[in-house]
Amino acid sequence: MELLGATLRICVDDLDTAVPFYERLAGGRALRFERGGVEVAAIGSFLLMSGPEAELEVLRKVTATIAVKDVTEAHRLLTDLGARVIAGPVPTPAGRNLLAMHPDGSIFEYVDQSG
Repeated sequence: MELLGATLRICVDDLDTAVPFYERLAGGRALRFERGGVEVAAIGSFLLMSGPEAELEVLRKVTATIAVKDVTEAHRLLTDLGARVIAGPVPTPAGRNLLAMHPDGSIFEYVDQSG
């Protein structure tokens, strides 16, 4: 499995207030979208999320988002290594993702950019 990078997941109270700071910090523009009632802004290596507390509580349990070349390949390797896939793979606006719990109990999102 080829790891392409990681994104830091940050829950914020007000996306409109937080985005300008992270745009300046990362030197880029935010890609904004909504998913499951949560507003999201992807800026460089940061993924900002804002929304209902019940949704954010679940999202806070995910340690980081890991970009991979192929989510299907990641699914196979993670399963072989003893991780438990708890959601996905499913299509997203930018590709596919899955959530996996590693044997140590940490939860990661794995994403690819295939359509």
